[in-house]
Amino acid sequence: AGMMAAAAAAERGHSVTLLEKNEKLGKKVYITGKGRCNVTNNCGEETFFESVLRNPRFLYSAYAAWDCHDMMAFLEKNGVRLKTERGNRVFPVSDHASDITKALERALEAGNVKVFLRTEVTGLSAEEDPDEPGKMRIRGALAGGRFFPADHVIVATGGLSYPSTGSTGDGYRFAAECGHTVTRCLPSLVPMEVEEEDALQMQGLSLRNVEMTVRRGKKVFYRGFGEMLFTHFGLTGPLVLTASALIPPEKAEGLLCEINLKPALDEETVRNRLQRAFDEAPNRQVCHALEKAFPAKLVPVLLSRAGIALEKPARDITRAERAALTEQTRALAFTVKGLRGFSEAVVTRGGVSVREVDPRTMRSKKVNGLSFAGEVLDIDAVTGGFNLQIAWTTGHAAGYGAE
Repeated sequence: AGMMAAAAAAERGHSVTLLEKNEKLGKKVYITGKGRCNVTNNCGEETFFESVLRNPRFLYSAYAAWDCHDMMAFLEKNGVRLKTERGNRVFPVSDHASDITKALERALEAGNVKVFLRTEVTGLSAEEDPDEPGKMRIRGALAGGRFFPADHVIVATGGLSYPSTGSTGDGYRFAAECGHTVTRCLPSLVPMEVEEEDALQMQGLSLRNVEMTVRRGKKVFYRGFGEMLFTHFGLTGPLVLTASALIPPEKAEGLLCEINLKPALDEETVRNRLQRAFDEAPNRQVCHALEKAFPAKLVPVLLSRAGIALEKPARDITRAERAALTEQTRALAFTVKGLRGFSEAVVTRGGVSVREVDPRTMRSKKVNGLSFAGEVLDIDAVTGGFNLQIAWTTGHAAGYGAE
């Protein structure tokens, strides 16, 4: 968001200085999409807004001015070839996140933006605006032991997710010191810890085209279709991360996470296919008879939960055992212990209240010469490139809207 804001402000003819606390620009970009950078989502406007979980309406004006197609054109203009994959997720053809940062750096160079690395902003300087008595105006920023005078400051410091990349909540403090409301900040798009120990047996197993339902009793918090992954502590992957964004952390413990391994098939079809697997290899142990039906790491867990001995011959499986196995196939359940923290959160939920920010320009309604962009704002979305697009959209609006 900061790089995009700087590039957009420079394009408008402003003299721009970019202050970066890290040793290089775009440190968080390097880890997005597992190092490939899911830079945006090549979707229609309706899908984009449906994917924004909090305050989507705030983005209407800014997204109309700079949407996913504008961002893709910008990157290609700056030397990055792009490709669209499953779920309309957009990546650089090279699969290197560094190419995205390099494209933004080219735009900064073209705009003669002065970049100061290893320069941590410690505070903003403001005084009463002589042109508008009773309202404060930004005069610059304190960073790296010196004062940087400025007519306008754009705060694009990220949130609290992945603090190792420099996202340590500085922007929230700057905003609060300037009189802004900062809503409760929580980790979002995070993995889940589960109670069942057999999840550990499946560590590293990735499942595609499954349906996941997260519920407590009859109350469903989330139901979705897609991919997930087992880890040493529980569950992660796109389905799990998206579910976590809809669950208050204090309500996570005790939720039931059910995985339908064959969502395209009804109960009878699943039961018949299992029987067919047994009929095709009647003399083999059931764990081997199911090798073609399920991933190898999954078979022992399914059989154990269905109460079936792994070495039992397939021909001896009873009707009741087949029914139990069918049930596990359609609803493999895990009990949520809790959600992981900010160190693994893709994005921060909460931030600077958008009620106090102009949605067209990202300017503060409270302090003249101040704007916000990116994750520091109280806006977040599901996985799939949407959160980065929010950063590009708000960054562009902030840069173009700078006074």
